[in-house]
Amino acid sequence: MKNIKILPLILITALLLAVGAVPALAASEAPQPPEIASAAAIIADMDTGRVLYELNADAQRYPASLTKVMTVLLAVEAVERGEASLADQVTAGQEALEGMVADGSTAGIQPGETMSLADLMYCAMLGSANEACNIIAVHISGSIESFVAAMNRRAGELGCTATHFVNTHGLPDPEHYTTARDFAVICRAAMSNDTFFDMAGTVSYTVPATNLSGERQLSNTNGLINPDSKIYPGYYYENARAGKTGHTNDAGYCLASMAERDGVGLACVVLGGTAAQVNGATSYTNFTDSRALYEWVFNNFSMQEVLGTTELVTGVTVRLAEDGGETMLRAGSAISALLPNSGFDSSQLERDILIYSERDGETLTAPLAAGTVLGEVTVSLDGVELGSSSLVTSGTVDLARTEYMKAEIASFFTNIWVDVILLALAAAVALYIFSVVRYRKLHKRHLAEVEAAKARAARSAEPAEPAVTSSTGSRAAVWRDTGEMDKTTVLTGVGRSAPARGSGPTPPPPQGAPERPQRQSAPPSGDKARRDYFEEFFRKNGGQGGEKP
Repeated sequence: MKNIKILPLILITALLLAVGAVPALAASEAPQPPEIASAAAIIADMDTGRVLYELNADAQRYPASLTKVMTVLLAVEAVERGEASLADQVTAGQEALEGMVADGSTAGIQPGETMSLADLMYCAMLGSANEACNIIAVHISGSIESFVAAMNRRAGELGCTATHFVNTHGLPDPEHYTTARDFAVICRAAMSNDTFFDMAGTVSYTVPATNLSGERQLSNTNGLINPDSKIYPGYYYENARAGKTGHTNDAGYCLASMAERDGVGLACVVLGGTAAQVNGATSYTNFTDSRALYEWVFNNFSMQEVLGTTELVTGVTVRLAEDGGETMLRAGSAISALLPNSGFDSSQLERDILIYSERDGETLTAPLAAGTVLGEVTVSLDGVELGSSSLVTSGTVDLARTEYMKAEIASFFTNIWVDVILLALAAAVALYIFSVVRYRKLHKRHLAEVEAAKARAARSAEPAEPAVTSSTGSRAAVWRDTGEMDKTTVLTGVGRSAPARGSGPTPPPPQGAPERPQRQSAPPSGDKARRDYFEEFFRKNGGQGGEKP
């Protein structure tokens, strides 16, 4: 019975989980783009340039009058560089009619007519006047050829790889082409310029009377921003801000535009659009496709935070810091990007971290205040940079006192002068020790010599054997009991047989009586030794006269 009751519960739980999983699966799916009828199209984020949708974006096609976007952009940039002024009074020459066709768009400007550079630019953007583009080119670069070369050069600088211009206005030419991807880059650059953006977003403009014409009333051909457009009525879009139309039989219907909603800016380029009859009215796909793409992005994408200011991004080593010498860094400002509301995998985001101290080969040292900028982080998606932020310390990095003292001591002993002084002291100590050891050796040797001298002196002071006087003649030498002749006797003459004063010769010793040598102490050396010897001699011999027998 228990198993029977549990089974329904299991089935109900599984059913609820399955029902809950359906929205989750649906939410994980990426938004599906609309069907596009034109030959090529692209829509990109104005801030980052990241492409949100594309169709045949790299196919080369004729841009028609979209070419005028580049022409006016170069004129605006020349003004910003100080090479020209919007107030310049420009007189049209014969070049104004160069390359014109009978059915081409025009503002009716004639050679010899004078108007301001700004008026010429409005004629090009709102009235799509072909002759105005030629007049602008000559004024800025001196000739149409030089200006066209500048157009191609600027396209290359922007990163366009499949674009080539041969004229200033976009009339058909086999060598005059672009792609939806390239022109989206040009469109973003132009729409980011305030002066260009203001002109491209102007609905109507009045050109003052000139020397050859009265006032001209210009109306923007872009039906997305002009609710009263006579050429393309019924396509007004409240989020559209600026743009340029273009059309030739070869190019089809083209539109480069910009729209904005809730802080999200988008650039859209449609090439090769068509005109079709729908319910008795003409439908232009360059406008319908552009509106459909704008709505798709605004409804399915939003600005989302990809890096917050509370997230710890990375750690760095800080010398003399507490807590192991490492501190964590966070983003100084949040980074947000235009992302799908569903079906986006955040793991696709890439982070590029740069630590300034590592780049510069420096060492970070505590203390550091909270919020100290130590690097920067860049977030990218599909190779496109979404945004960047500084990297700052997440908190105060305190100084470790113990480590600081160790470092100071180490720094002291690594000073070159300290090393010199320490080496000098070590040399002095070594010399002192050497001197002490040498002195002790010499002193010990000296003491040994003194003891040896004392020993010799003590041996010399012992009683010596009596000297033996030779009986051969008056100059006989005195011999010690060792058989050696007394050096003192020989040197001084002491020891000769001398007759006593007042008496005859000293009688010889009795026959047969052995001579007995007598020990006598060794006389001291020098004058004192001689003096002592004579005193002893005279004492034994009874004074100067000797003793009488």
